[in-house]
Amino acid sequence: MSRYRGPRLKILKRLGPLPGFGQKLNQKFQEANTSLVKTNRKKKSPFTIRLKEKQKLRYNYGLTEKNLIQYMKIARKKKTSTGETLLKSLEMRLDNIVFRLGFGPTLPAARQLITHGHILLNGKKRNKPSSQCSLQDSITLKTPHMASIPSSDSVPGFLSLETSTLTGKVQQLVSRQEVDFSINELLVIEYYSRNF
Repeated sequence: MSRYRGPRLKILKRLGPLPGFGQKLNQKFQEANTSLVKTNRKKKSPFTIRLKEKQKLRYNYGLTEKNLIQYMKIARKKKTSTGETLLKSLEMRLDNIVFRLGFGPTLPAARQLITHGHILLNGKKRNKPSSQCSLQDSITLKTPHMASIPSSDSVPGFLSLETSTLTGKVQQLVSRQEVDFSINELLVIEYYSRNF
């Protein structure tokens, strides 16, 4: 199955707000959702709860099922906490770093900037959105007119941004507290535990 290209508002109705979809769409969802009062009294099964958490993770980062399984396998091999390792490796993807720096309004827009060759990683053109960034990596927007100039206030603590040259830098590895995404990663681990 390829990447989801359908209506994103439908995904938000099912899963709740996702930061990777951008502020504009999330605000639209919140405005539409305030008028509707849900009275769903049906109890959800544990499988449904785990599936929903897994889908939130998948749609937020724009991954296919196969990609997410590969990230899970890598996270399981590490000696640290599997859930935190999974989130850290997803947060350190190049497309997510470009989005968090504010070069793209949404994660798909950041991915498009990378694939079209507008992003330099350590001075070299990189066109793979799934590239892993590491400590002290420098991310530069090659053509400044491609995006609005982001403010330094909106940049998370593990990144730094120089607005004059539109260059971001990974100052430290991301911690669990800096992930601005409300997800229970343990439920995702439990969902995949039956597959491994």
